[in-house]
Amino acid sequence: MKQAQTSRKRTVMSRRVLLQTCGAGAAMMLWPQSGCVATTPSYLADYPSLYRKNPRHAAIEWFKQARFGLFMHYGLYSQLGRGEWVMLHERIPVAEYVKLKDTFTAEKFDADAITDLALEAGMKYVNITSRHHDGFCLFRTDQTDYNSVDSPAHRDLIAELAGACRRKKLGLFLYYSYSADWRHPYFYSREVGWEHARPAYDKPEPSYKFSKDEDFKHYIRYAHAQLRELLTQYGPIAGIWLDPIRGYYARPDLFPIEETYALIRSLQPNCLISFKQGANGDEDFVAPERKSTIHKRGGKVGQQAWEKNRGKRAEICNTLQKRKWGYNQSEDGKHKTADDVMKMLADAKAQNANLLLNTGPLPDGSISPEDVATLREVGRRLRQQASMKATA
Repeated sequence: MKQAQTSRKRTVMSRRVLLQTCGAGAAMMLWPQSGCVATTPSYLADYPSLYRKNPRHAAIEWFKQARFGLFMHYGLYSQLGRGEWVMLHERIPVAEYVKLKDTFTAEKFDADAITDLALEAGMKYVNITSRHHDGFCLFRTDQTDYNSVDSPAHRDLIAELAGACRRKKLGLFLYYSYSADWRHPYFYSREVGWEHARPAYDKPEPSYKFSKDEDFKHYIRYAHAQLRELLTQYGPIAGIWLDPIRGYYARPDLFPIEETYALIRSLQPNCLISFKQGANGDEDFVAPERKSTIHKRGGKVGQQAWEKNRGKRAEICNTLQKRKWGYNQSEDGKHKTADDVMKMLADAKAQNANLLLNTGPLPDGSISPEDVATLREVGRRLRQQASMKATA
């Protein structure tokens, strides 16, 4: 009975979030299977005619012009300050790692401040880790209580960010760790796939239940249910950014990639899909790390996907820290500067690519003062460049 009441309560709250993120007075037309309005999303306001004809094409054209976005890796790992892969690299047992949920407060996560900073920097969209490889979710989900709403934060951070992006006409991309989950009991084991599918524990992890390939279907049902939640609870989503591609390349036979993509597009036709250099070639853009050239890992599957995606828009993702994407305390004072970012922007422009620039928020959810200063300076320089070009 209590579970049913909780489910009904979450449904009511999800509808409330829907109205907040889609906007008042825009609930006449609905996309099939979704709760999101079919009127032009705020970030696509310059493409109303094309959007009415083909939402996906409108989104692709917008993305080509967007050029610059803010990436954020934020989660339980932020509290440890040793990067987003700390659970795997330090082989932290699941039962120990999940305790970080009990101290997750995100008290200084401010969606308005984040989106204001993105705008000041000249960015057109924001991408956040809705769920990283450790399995912790920053959104309301009925699939697990391992999420920010059921933590001491008691907040749906994706809902807050979606509302701020809608109000300010920024596109919202949601990073989702589709092919890695170090907590889910039925994700595949190291022994049958990728060495980073699980931490290399000295003793068997008692919570892991995968024993045969058929078990993986439990995980896929879970992932699909969460993607459905992400695409029906928060209004228009600019894109789903899947990761990590190597987890897919190790066992492509386990992932129903066509079904996954069809689910996303049936729920939101405007929602772009990226899966690094590609899984089956049906991605809307490619997203290499740090440079435009695609690494050769992935074997035949990876090469075929890259060939199918050749010529599509590229989005180069890089981070303001030296290497890590989640907060790394040892790199405080050593972040990339405005000069570095301007060079990255110039390099991306020369290759007709976007730049997705990452910051790892501090444990409390605030943006590093170093990165705030850098992004503000980058925005000032971009405005200066635009002004000089306009008067030339």
